[in-house]
Order: sequence, then structure tokens, then C-alpha cells
Amino acid sequence: MLNISKTVTAVALAATVSLAAACSSTGGAPRSTEGGETAGGVDTPRYVVAMVTHGAPGDTYWDLVRKGAEEAAKKDNIELRYSSDPQAPNQANLVRSAVDAGVDGIAVTMPNAEAIGPAAQKAVDAGIPTVGLNAGMKEYASYGMSGFFGQDETVAGTSAGERLKSEGKSKVLCVIHEQGNSSQEERCAGVGKGLGGGVELLYVNGQDLTSVQATIKSKLAQDPSFDTVFALQAPVALRAVESVKQAGAAAQVVTFDTNAELVDAIADGRVAWAVDQQPYLQGYLAVDSLWVAKRNGGTFGGGQPVYTGPSFVDSSNVETISEAAKAGLR
Repeated sequence: MLNISKTVTAVALAATVSLAAACSSTGGAPRSTEGGETAGGVDTPRYVVAMVTHGAPGDTYWDLVRKGAEEAAKKDNIELRYSSDPQAPNQANLVRSAVDAGVDGIAVTMPNAEAIGPAAQKAVDAGIPTVGLNAGMKEYASYGMSGFFGQDETVAGTSAGERLKSEGKSKVLCVIHEQGNSSQEERCAGVGKGLGGGVELLYVNGQDLTSVQATIKSKLAQDPSFDTVFALQAPVALRAVESVKQAGAAAQVVTFDTNAELVDAIADGRVAWAVDQQPYLQGYLAVDSLWVAKRNGGTFGGGQPVYTGPSFVDSSNVETISEAAKAGLR
């Protein structure tokens, strides 16, 4: 099983050190800029940072990423311009627009590196500090990006598969809700690696949760031998709970990623456990690192990936994060 204590500690320390340094310049109190806006806890120029993700409308995971980004921006006296599009060509266009606008830094996800990477390279070539987050850990350095914040999806999936194996599970339905997203394919492949086989993929449209529920129900009705439904996001997991019930199946539901409702589902036993990559922290660190890059040319992690996960949330520790989840911090 993966030991993440050193990783999480290092990430938390990086955020804490940055926050402490910022507060020391102003005593931790907000300042007013010349334009009359309330800045964060630093007395530095007001930079403009663009964050461009592949988040789909209504996906609560990206609300957590954005909240972390916004809180770092507030602290660092940054104007954050957040935009997203689940279609890779459109996301690449959003990155190009940010470059053309002359922003001071860009944070971008790369679920499809071939489509989005060249746009990120354009930013790097223009001298704009650029980092990756969430998706694209294996490719970000190839496009000149100076850092990455997230989890290794293969490592996370493998750890989850090993856990399932230790629980005696042998047949898993892995639900991919974004076709063409390499990170999701890597998760399911990792689950299969850790489990030693026995993983079947089910492709659904994550932007239509009613259809997701019906598709999972139909699959379980056709084949009741699945002992686990593995979702790759919290909203799909919650629909999978209903699918299992409606199909009269015996499969447990587990998932990647959390939100407040999912944490409640773990607490009451509807979902067995979740693999958490801390989306709030991904957004926070990505923006904070761009402030550091502009301020003194520094990096977090020395250009190497900074892991924000994975860790497991289950009945043994769910109470410790429940309040943070309700506040939109986990």
C-alpha cells in the first residue's frame, strides 16, 4: 500500500511556508491596492493569473479546485481568471486567449496533452510562468511547464486495486465519465494492475447523470456478478449507489474524489471509501506557485511533480474531514 505521509507533509509544508512568508509582509491583514480593491496578505504588485481546466459544468470537483485557487489569489494579491471547457480543442483555445491577453501566469490541466500541450508551450515560449495541475503529470515537462500539482493516476489506481484485492474483491466495473481523458484511463488501468485483472470499463456521459445512473443500472442487471462499482468522481459514485439499489445488485461502490455529499455517503455506509487527491490543494498550490515564480523566479518541487494524493477516506477517518468537506475545502 502506498505510503503518502511524507508527500502530504511536504505539500502542506510548502503551502504553509508560502502563506507564512506572505503574511509576514503585511502582518496577515488585507491591503487595499491603488485601484481600491482589497488585496490579499502580500504587499506585492497585482498580478493576473489564468487557470484553465477541463471541468464540465456542474462537476463539484472543480468547484473545490477553483476555491483553492481563489483563496491563494486573494492571499497573493492576484486577479484570478478562471475558465474551463471539457472539450480539448476549446480548452486549448482558452489557453491561447490567456497568452494573447498577456497574463502573468497560467495554470492548466492537460487531460489530452497532444491537444492542449502546444498551447501551453506557446505560453512558455512567451515567457509566461506556466504550471500544470490535476491531469498531464507525465507530459507537462515536455511542454516546458515549470511544475505540476496532483497525483500520479497510475499509482493511485494501483493502490486502490491493491486495497480491493486485500478486501477479497475480484470483479470491478470501472466507470469512465469523460471519453478521451487519459487520466481516467490510467486510473482504471491502475486498478486492474493492483487487483491483478478483473476490471471492465464502462463509458458514460458524465454531463448527463440521469443517463449515467440508467447505464450503470442496466450493466449490473445484465451481469450481477460485479462485486465493485468504481466511479471516478463523486457525482457518478452517488448515482452508482442508486443504480446498485435499483438493479438489486450486491456490488459495493467506491470512488475517486470527494465532495460534501460523498463524505456523508461514506459516513453512512452507502459508499465504502474514496481515493482523495485534494483538489482544493491543487488549485491553491498552482496559483501560489505562480506568485512565487513572478516574485523571485522560484518553483515548488524544483520542477518535479508535487503530489497532493492519493490518500483514502473511509469510515476510520471520515469524521476528521467532514467539516472541511462542508466548507468546500476537501
